[in-house]
Amino acid sequence: MFNRLTSWSNNLMERYLPDPYLFVLILTIVVYLMGLIITPTAPGDLLMMWGDNFWNLLTFAMQMVLILVTGHVLASSRVFTYVLSGLAKLSSSPAGAVVNVTIVSLIASWINWGFGLVIGALFAKELARQIKGVDYRLLIASAYSGFIVWHGGLAGSVPLTIATEGHFTEDLIGIIPASETIFAPFNLIIVAAMFIVLPIVNRMMFNKDEAVAVDPEKLKEENDVEEKPKSEMTPAERLENSWLISVLFGLLIGPAFVIGYFYFNGGQLNLNIVNFIFLFLGILFHFRPKYFLNAVRNAVKGAGGIIIQFPFYAGIMGMMIDSGLAAAIAEWFVSFSNEVTYPLFTFLSAGLINFFVPSGGGQWAVQAPVMLQAGAALGVDPAKTAMAVAWGDAWTNLIQPFWALPALAIAGLKAKDIMGFCLINLFITGVIIALGLVIF
Repeated sequence: MFNRLTSWSNNLMERYLPDPYLFVLILTIVVYLMGLIITPTAPGDLLMMWGDNFWNLLTFAMQMVLILVTGHVLASSRVFTYVLSGLAKLSSSPAGAVVNVTIVSLIASWINWGFGLVIGALFAKELARQIKGVDYRLLIASAYSGFIVWHGGLAGSVPLTIATEGHFTEDLIGIIPASETIFAPFNLIIVAAMFIVLPIVNRMMFNKDEAVAVDPEKLKEENDVEEKPKSEMTPAERLENSWLISVLFGLLIGPAFVIGYFYFNGGQLNLNIVNFIFLFLGILFHFRPKYFLNAVRNAVKGAGGIIIQFPFYAGIMGMMIDSGLAAAIAEWFVSFSNEVTYPLFTFLSAGLINFFVPSGGGQWAVQAPVMLQAGAALGVDPAKTAMAVAWGDAWTNLIQPFWALPALAIAGLKAKDIMGFCLINLFITGVIIALGLVIF
């Protein structure tokens, strides 16, 4: 029965889910029409909100391009390939590979979401090279499914924001330490449930009769570096093939900054430092600048989706926030909540809004004023309200192509290849998270 359900979900997504680029264009039209219907915003004003915010995610888009490129470059190095290959050998069967990649992705995503997105996809790719009979689509979907725990983890933007002095809702709720959010019993129980349930569900979705394998040769990194004898090299070519500069930056200058950063920032990971670490490890592990640059050229080929789609999401976010549409959706969920159901409906509202505002920090800026005031009126702990928003934001990422783009680019797959599996995960994890927020 479970295999039939998975087949139905995969067929549904393969038939009806468009390319993520078309998805964001359709989403733009939907949000524009919703803004006209639900809010009093004039058509021209809504259009200007879209255009004025169109470039607001340029910094973030560049960060995402770099996490794709630096992760890909690192993975193509001989050293990292050896490490991933060793981990992959711990899996003796296709089903075991699915379980192992889910666990690795969950651990990495709980530590840092950017780290989890890349490491999970890279590990899945290596497993596909080594394990015969594995479903490549399911491997990548399993790697991406681990991303769901990021907002309940060490790099969750909502809990870290409200734990920081001077945050924008401090006058309303004060400073809430991580012990009441990330390390609160109810949150740890939900995270633990994800670590137990997701590997089992992903394992159950494996069907050897419908597995779509991939030729391991197609997953190998291209190596088109032209080799020349040293005697035929120009001085510039000798410099490009010298290991001295790579060692200087990869072994001395880069690590020196990383050590200083962690010393002065208490070991906190963020997207910039993850990119920094990936970049300088890539420089070191490729050893010669010429090999490193060749790996960069190969990696950049997969960044097109991120570059072209993120501005459209920035425009959507602008319409949602500036028109008051996001606040109106949140208020609608609040209108029929009580002190018991409030965390549930906060979670569901956050999941819906995340389709249009796929940014944890941006979504919290939209929902916090509405949800915190309503929660206070109902006597709901603000930490619980904040984490309900955080989990809602993370939950629907399972079927929001925005966050899947780096993993898909690394894997060389399309969104419809993995979203059937992710849809199953969406329903199962949604029930677990909802119960965790309401019961505990």
